[in-house]
Amino acid sequence: MYKNIEKRTTLKLKDLVDYQDGQVVSKTLVQNDFVSMTLFSFDKGEEISTHASGGDAMVTVLEGTGRFTIDNDIFILNEGETLIMPKDIPHSVFGEEKFKMQIVVSF
Repeated sequence: MYKNIEKRTTLKLKDLVDYQDGQVVSKTLVQNDFVSMTLFSFDKGEEISTHASGGDAMVTVLEGTGRFTIDNDIFILNEGETLIMPKDIPHSVFGEEKFKMQIVVSF
C-alpha cells in the first residue's frame, strides 16, 4: 500500500520531498516484503555512503545531477535518467549538486 502520498491526484514526485541544507531527506511511499519506493533529496555534497541492498534498486533522477558509484563504476545521472543498481553489489550516492531521486527496490 502507498503511504505519505495523495491518491486519485495528479502529482509531481519531485515536489513531494523538500531540500534541507546539509542533509539527505527521504520520504517512503511503499515498504513491504516485495518492494520499497522512496523519494530522496540531496543537498550539494551530501551522500549515502557505500552499502549493498537485498534487492535490485532502480533509481530515477527527478531533478538536478547525482553521482552513483556501483562497485568501482561511476555514473553521473541527470534529470530523467535511470540506472539499476544490482542486488548485493556495493553502491553509494552523492549530490554533485542539489538533486532529487526516486528509488524502487524490488526484492
